[in-house]
Amino acid sequence: MAVPERSDEQRRAALAEAQRVRQVQAQVKQMLKTGEVTLAEVLARTGDADEVARMRVSDVLRALPRMGPVRSRRLMERLDIAASRRLGGLGERQRRDLLDEVV
Repeated sequence: MAVPERSDEQRRAALAEAQRVRQVQAQVKQMLKTGEVTLAEVLARTGDADEVARMRVSDVLRALPRMGPVRSRRLMERLDIAASRRLGGLGERQRRDLLDEVV
């Protein structure tokens, strides 16, 4: 698949959008870390916020207090959630099981 040709203006717009998405995702992770929002609230935002839906489950779990890379990986394995899964791609059962385990 060939990379589409883009004008300088289109490239700048794409870079600005990517930066905005990264800022929103970083803000969500920081809010999780400080306890301003819960995992349930973040999962609820996946329907109306595309930036949140594109976040990896593992990154969100690691942002939670007392949840490091090993603990989050083991939890995801136990719940049968793929390492590459994003929040928007979680099924209803996976969301429910994830909330039951974390809360």
